[in-house]
Amino acid sequence: MKKINGKNFNLGKAAQICNWISLPLQALGCCVLYLVIEAISRHSFAEAWTYMTERPLVFLYNAFLIFTTFIIVYLFRRRSLVRLILTSFWLILGIINGVILANRVTPFTGPDLRNLSDGTKVVTKYLSPGMLLLVAAALVLLVGLLVWFWFKGPKYQGKLRWYVNIPLVAVTVALFVGATNLAVEKRILSSYFVNIAFAYEDYGYPYCLAVTLFDTGISEPNGYSEQLVDQIINSEGSKPEDTSEYPNLIFLQLESFFDPTEVNFLNLSEDPIPYWHQLMKEYSSGYFRVPVVGAGTANTEFETITGMSLHYFGPGEYPYKSILAEETCESAPYVLKDLGYATHAIHNNEANFYARRTVFSRLGFDTFTSEEYMPDISDVTETGWVKDHILTDEIIKTLDSTEERDYIYTISVQGHGDYPTEPVLDNPLITVTGAEDREKNNYSWEYYIQQIHEMDEFVRELTSTLSRYPEPVVLVMYGDHLPTMGLKMEDLENRYLYQTQYVIWDNMGLEREEENIASYQMAAEVMDRVGIHEGTIFRYHQTRRNTKNYQVDLEVLQYDMLYGKRYVYGLDGETPYERVDLTMGVVPITLDEIRETGNGDVYFYGQNFTESSRVEVNEEMKETIFLGTDTLLVRDLEIKDGDSITIAQQSNSSTKKVLTRSDPLIYRKVAEATPTPTPNPDPTQEDVKADSAATWTTVTDPAQNRQE
Repeated sequence: MKKINGKNFNLGKAAQICNWISLPLQALGCCVLYLVIEAISRHSFAEAWTYMTERPLVFLYNAFLIFTTFIIVYLFRRRSLVRLILTSFWLILGIINGVILANRVTPFTGPDLRNLSDGTKVVTKYLSPGMLLLVAAALVLLVGLLVWFWFKGPKYQGKLRWYVNIPLVAVTVALFVGATNLAVEKRILSSYFVNIAFAYEDYGYPYCLAVTLFDTGISEPNGYSEQLVDQIINSEGSKPEDTSEYPNLIFLQLESFFDPTEVNFLNLSEDPIPYWHQLMKEYSSGYFRVPVVGAGTANTEFETITGMSLHYFGPGEYPYKSILAEETCESAPYVLKDLGYATHAIHNNEANFYARRTVFSRLGFDTFTSEEYMPDISDVTETGWVKDHILTDEIIKTLDSTEERDYIYTISVQGHGDYPTEPVLDNPLITVTGAEDREKNNYSWEYYIQQIHEMDEFVRELTSTLSRYPEPVVLVMYGDHLPTMGLKMEDLENRYLYQTQYVIWDNMGLEREEENIASYQMAAEVMDRVGIHEGTIFRYHQTRRNTKNYQVDLEVLQYDMLYGKRYVYGLDGETPYERVDLTMGVVPITLDEIRETGNGDVYFYGQNFTESSRVEVNEEMKETIFLGTDTLLVRDLEIKDGDSITIAQQSNSSTKKVLTRSDPLIYRKVAEATPTPTPNPDPTQEDVKADSAATWTTVTDPAQNRQE
């Protein structure tokens, strides 16, 4: 018995009353906790409140999901401790999602949670050192609080009635499963996410996180068997063999590129993509159906490379982060390699974006040229994305790098969002009116329109260059998805959000055709037009498209090839596709010579250096100045006879990991000349040549170069 404000208060009686009504109190607490989580994720308590009031059933479902995880407290005496652990778990997940959504469009998903190391990287990459210290301190305090609760926290004093508590947990779980099925059936929730970012906003963070965590891959179809797979394969029929010379095949995926003249409310001062419109009239073209809206580039990419439909995977799933993190997959590169093609990927963004550096080795690419291997990426948009025009030289360089026919998959980045809501363009070439507010008109739309106008000019330059190329070329161009502008179905003339446009350009006189094509059908369509009828999935599209059970049988094939027993290959469950030893870049980065000045400056000469090149001495990275594709400079460096020198290509991502290293040179000092004067703090190429004329000179022993 204690006195509070002069009155007697029985703590034991209060605890007893709370125990009696613990279930409704816990339910209320879960609702409050979920509201806080949504406020963190949406960066606004007001938006979280609006979400709760406008979508109460979705809100209550997600609170019920959290409540279901809390029901296990009734199996413990230290209920307060378990509640604190679970509350901390959910709050940490909410904070992680809030941090991620403050820096990127894609929220925190199941694959991130399954791979805690990558999930940690995703969060830490966005936090400053000071913020990381605060986070570490908070975690230490949390652990201390949990330890205190273990020794000093309250414990349930009553008798644990297992015959009541275990059925209570089971009934709660059963009710939750039933509520989930009913909510999906009544379309309160969706089991298929076209845009994962929008899904999180519509259906709530806990539900979407759980779905992306547990509902992945392709479920085994009804009646799956070797006989069914054989029946599907035999139903394909055959295509006539084509003995003509195969052309180079170039796929160009244009970031967020679509025709803004199809937006009903926009008024544009001029056509922003006149050359694209001209190409659509002169070459094969049409609408291009994609699996995502506003984000999810990698999924359009996956469909176009593999011929597989994302419809049969888990909602919001990225195969790049799930199955392709472990397995190889039949793809256009693998199929074309068997026909003698060299296969390449090009992307003017960092190599690890969407884990492409890892995934492309499982899709059959021989080489991958990311921005870290491009000589000049200095021309960027106002929001920091590398402009697309540099891709023309990279494509030609790749074509010239082999004697074989080439398959080149190019991923552009210039049109990438988010789009600014503040002025960043001084004198926009094309003005925009018609959007709902000034920020959308003058800033977001005008910025976006400027980028796709420049992308249109890039397409003009690329096709002009390829038209003079001495080999046959087919260039397939399309947008990967609509931009993140919040467009709705009624805003578009074609009344469909999951479409962009495509053009199939060529320099060999292919007959023009006009039809709408899905992204997973495009590779098969292009191969068919040039006489290539290889590959299980591509041959299937060529022979079974628009036939009965086309989609049903496609699901069976995809399951068998990725998750089943691989009857299609007849190799006792094995796949014929082995992971490729991926080469970064199509030209080697070499270190040929080192020259040391008398004042501590050391110049490194070689070939194909880029701004991502870093000098390493005995595997220790040095601060490096990029002076040109053949010269690097390190100041205040002391190197010794016998030191091993390499040139490392450092990732442009926040991880700053080394992507590749050149073969090492073993430093051999052979002569000393007159020391040079102190060089300019910001030397030019001419300064370098003048400086190095009277420097220490080094040579290398070829036999030693082969040593690590």
